[in-house]
Parts: sequence; C-alpha cells; structure tokens
Amino acid sequence: MNNLLIQDIITAIEAHSPLHIQEEWDNCGVQVGKISDVCTGVLLCVDATPAIIDEAIEKGCNLVISHHPILFKGLKRITGHTLVEQTVIKAITAGVTIYSCHTAIDNATNGVSWRMAQKLGLTNIATLAPQVGKMLKLSVIVPNTHADIVKVALFNAGAGQLGNYESCSFSTKGEGSFKALDGASPFVGDIMEYHIEPETRIDVILPRWLRHKVETAMIDAHPYEEPAYEFIALENSSKYTGSGVVAQSTTTLTPQQLIENVKATFSSPVVRCNAFDPDMCIKRIAMCGGAGAFMIPNAIKSGAQAFITSDTRYHDFVDYAHQILIIDIGHFESEQYTKEIFYHVITEKFPNFAVYYSEKENNPINYL
Repeated sequence: MNNLLIQDIITAIEAHSPLHIQEEWDNCGVQVGKISDVCTGVLLCVDATPAIIDEAIEKGCNLVISHHPILFKGLKRITGHTLVEQTVIKAITAGVTIYSCHTAIDNATNGVSWRMAQKLGLTNIATLAPQVGKMLKLSVIVPNTHADIVKVALFNAGAGQLGNYESCSFSTKGEGSFKALDGASPFVGDIMEYHIEPETRIDVILPRWLRHKVETAMIDAHPYEEPAYEFIALENSSKYTGSGVVAQSTTTLTPQQLIENVKATFSSPVVRCNAFDPDMCIKRIAMCGGAGAFMIPNAIKSGAQAFITSDTRYHDFVDYAHQILIIDIGHFESEQYTKEIFYHVITEKFPNFAVYYSEKENNPINYL
C-alpha cells in the first residue's frame, strides 16, 4: 500500500463520480499538483483553503479532496493577493495535490443529494432530474464464430451496464456480404471474390465517456481488419445520474416534524421556510444539495410535498408559496456529507489507508 499513487485515489473517486457527468460550467478534477506522486495520505474537506493545506501538511497528507473547486476562472497572476492564490501557492510549495469533485458527485448515484436522503432515513430514493444525452448505442457486425468473444470484450470494457444489470446486449443474426480487393487481408473469403458470411449484429449501451475504451476493445477482439460498426447518440434520460433526488418517508410527517428532523440531521440551528399549513401531511420529499432552488419546479412535478435545499431566493419563496414546502438549510449544511462519501469510496477500495476528515474546517457562515 506504500506504493499507492495519487492517481489511484483519483481513479477510485472517478469510478464513483465520473468527470463526464459534471455540469458543463464546472471545473471538477485536479486543481493543483501532480497525480504521479506516491500518496502519503488524504485530507477531506468541503473547501480547500490555506488553513486546509496547513492541516494536510501537519497530518502528512499530500492529497486534499474538496467538494468545491478552488479554480473556476483563469488566474492571470498568482501573487497571493486572494485566498485562492494563497491556497495555490501553499499547495504547490508543499507538494500537495488538490482534487475537487463538485457537480460530478452532485450528479452521481449515491452522491450528495442521495446522502441527504439517506441521512434523513428516507426510502425509494430516485433521481429528481435525470441527465439526458449521456448514453450511446454501439452496433457492430461480427462473424457468428466470434460473436461471444466480441461481446465479452465489450462487457469487460464497461459496455452493456444498465443500473444493477451488467452484460446486457441484443443480438440479431443475418448475412453479410463483401468483396476483398487487392491489398486486403480478409479473415474469410478470397481476394476479388464476392463472399457471403453468416454474421451477428450486437447492440450494446454505454456511457459517452467510455466510447474510446469500448471502441478499442471491440476492434482488438474483432477478427475483421475493417469491422462494420456505428455509434448512435441516444436522447434517453439516465435515471442513475442527474440533479437532486425524490424519496419517501416511512411515516407521514407534519411540516414541523420534518423541519425539526432536518435541523437535527444537518446541524442547522435555523432553517428558512415559506408559510405552511401545520396540518399538512408530508410523505414524499425532494432535495438538492447546494444551491438547488432551480429544482423547485421539478420537485413539484415529482409530487413532493416538501423540498430541501439551500441558497433559495426571496422570490422563490414568493412564487411557490402555496405549491410546496421549501426548507432552506444553508449551503454548507447541505453539502457537509460529501466528505463521508469520499471517505467510504477510498477506504472501501484501499482499507487501512490514511484518510482524514478535516478537523479545522467549519461552516463559514455563523448564526447569531
């Protein structure tokens, strides 16, 4: 385990929260530092600051994993004038790599909003606003003799996975025809002779980010020097990735009961709410970690009676006053459990490795 690289830790994180599911405007991934170094320890936080880098140094960690990226805009100079610049300078000087996993872990299955629902003891958790356009279909023609070989190669590369099912494919048998020209090296048939071959068309689904890996595996396993295949972009929604979640309470709650449970669960001394009927019955609850007020219409459409998020605008409370109970718990409160997700992902893959929660990080907002 002493030879574990920073890249190995990042690979484990990205297997849970792939970079391709982050929002287009975001900047998840390595912020500062090298990934080829041996990892001496990992410090987990919500925000990377100079104090966090100091803590990493004290704990002997050369990798900091944060929820929020420190780099959103290009830096024209790095002089230490801003907190971001100070963090970058301190991390580079100390040889500390910073990796951030913002909307990638927001949009992942068992990500931020999922953990919120789990902490509240809710069940039947489902993505509130599934992502669209993240999937491809691969159709490839192979001789019948090699259909199983190519399918196994596709599956091993990650294709054919649908939720809790793997090795999913559909096959159609037929006949293919071709004439090999001079210079060709046909697997079957002769040069300049028209040939008909019993073949199988294999269809598999895959996420866009696996295209290169799957294509390479398919070509390597295929016996033809010129395989016939195509990738087709799908507009299917992916119920396994996207913003927010909606879930069920095991018991019917009043607004006050839900509010008290939320305050206790997220250590929020106060919450902001719109006016509500105290006798209202709440069973279906939606939520979105971070600034999730843009998801209020989705929450209403899902049939939820309550929506939990942060950074809600005044006009959101006005506009949706009589449609859904809005509970705003604060930004840090809604995202604090990202550290738990990071911790479990890393320790499950690398048991007994040095992974620490930051002891110096506190909610930057005080309630007086």
